[in-house]
Amino acid sequence: MDEERALYIVRAGEAGAIERVLRDYSDKHRATFKFESTDEDKRKKLCEGIFKVLVKDVPTTCQVSCLEVLRILSRDKKILVPVTTKENMQILLRLAKLNESDDSLEKVSEFPVIVESLKCLCNIVFNSQMAQQLSLELNLAAKLCNLLRKCKDRKFINDIKCFDLRLLFLLSLLHTDIRSQLRYELQGLPLLTQILESAFSIKWTDEYESAIDHNGPPLSPQETDCAIEALKALFNVTVDSWKVHKESDSHQFRVMAAVLRHCLLIVGPTEDKTEELHSNAVNLLSNVPVSCLDVLICPLTHEESAQEATTLDELPSDKTAEKETVLKNNTMVYNGMNMEAIHVLLNFMEKRIDKGSSYREGLTPVLSLLTECSRAHRNIRKFLKDQVLPPLRDVTNRPEVGSTVRNKLVRLMTHVDLGVKQIAAEFLFVLCKERVDSLLKYTGYGNAAGLLAARGLLAGGRGDNWYSEDEDTDTEEYKNAKPNINLITGHLEEPMPNPIDEMTEEQKEYEAMKLVNMLDKLSREELLKPMGLKPDGTITPLEEALNQYSVLEETSSDTD
Repeated sequence: MDEERALYIVRAGEAGAIERVLRDYSDKHRATFKFESTDEDKRKKLCEGIFKVLVKDVPTTCQVSCLEVLRILSRDKKILVPVTTKENMQILLRLAKLNESDDSLEKVSEFPVIVESLKCLCNIVFNSQMAQQLSLELNLAAKLCNLLRKCKDRKFINDIKCFDLRLLFLLSLLHTDIRSQLRYELQGLPLLTQILESAFSIKWTDEYESAIDHNGPPLSPQETDCAIEALKALFNVTVDSWKVHKESDSHQFRVMAAVLRHCLLIVGPTEDKTEELHSNAVNLLSNVPVSCLDVLICPLTHEESAQEATTLDELPSDKTAEKETVLKNNTMVYNGMNMEAIHVLLNFMEKRIDKGSSYREGLTPVLSLLTECSRAHRNIRKFLKDQVLPPLRDVTNRPEVGSTVRNKLVRLMTHVDLGVKQIAAEFLFVLCKERVDSLLKYTGYGNAAGLLAARGLLAGGRGDNWYSEDEDTDTEEYKNAKPNINLITGHLEEPMPNPIDEMTEEQKEYEAMKLVNMLDKLSREELLKPMGLKPDGTITPLEEALNQYSVLEETSSDTD
């Protein structure tokens, strides 16, 4: 009934009546996302009628009402096929100022029309494959970049930027060709990075270092939304950029990483918005070549260095381990480097662990990022080792029991999700410089067995990557407890009485044969398969492992 009345007025009424009836329809269906199939034909005709009104010279308020209803109707995929034509797309492009070549964003009264047109385009492109093909034909990505250049330094049109960026994100998500066009032809990487700089009001103090005001106000909701959309679009543009080919690429990625460092150190209007902002920053940092991530940390200024020296002197002489990391004026300092951004990433990771759900989507990106940073940058690894795996003192509890970051990560090493447990184990392994003995000290053999089996390191040793040879220093408490630590569980256990001490030799032999027969039965029924270690440290059926060792012995004796 609503569609029938609206359609009648749109076809025969004047602009004022059209505006009123469409405003009523919009108010009534603003939250409607599912439509009755019985009125499908009427909604199609209403869309067609609205496009006919939009080509006429009607007041701006009438255009806005038409576009609001069109945005609501475009949520229904079934009605978009007959209305998604090249002519109708061009009407929306014109209203969104995407066909303009000159600077024509001076009339504030036109801004609502531009915003609503962009919203309609977002819905139509997302829901219609025909619209996606027409977007390529009409070179929509280039037009969107042109509009961004017109408004990138003008904060009072944040809504236009926000929906321009959202549409750019959708196009780059749906078409891999557009990602390449944005990256190389349209210079999307520097353009979108500049959009972020504008949203964050960045003031550069050095080539890759910005001024951070810890006491400054949070980002406004509009600035935060713009930044989030820009981060999502940049993610698509850089998704295949794991390797830098040119020096200019390296510089641009370093600038972007410096902007993302600034992003991590500021907050949004709410805690949820801050987490969303930081989550998108983490995702984008995962696309930055690891060689460019050194800009996440920076040397202290002369004044900060003096403050750090004062703080170190104030620490008691017996607190040598704690002297490496100090907190001064809200700045996390390690070894003369500002580690604020890495500390934010670490806290972000811990919050995601504490959520207890959606680990694959929410936790693995930040864990992977911290792992790669630690592997490539020594100062980052040493700082994270200091925070996550500090020198062991109390070893009375199992490594997975407790509330520290180490305890939480060790629990993840036996998670049911294979991807989650692999990246958690890999992170701890890298912090231990890929040394098996160091990893077992912090996790126990039982928790680390999965990683070691996959790496062929069950017999010990170390990984393939090279790390500095600085040695870990064990505490006196750990050294005293070490002889009594259970290597499997990784914690101190009270000596247990040996149950066979009071057995006679005949009883021991009986129990041994009983165990052999039970294992033999399980093996023959294929409920259990005896396994052994090959010379390379990987697991294989026991017979095959024994054969390989026999071959090695024969070869060795022949050589002798």
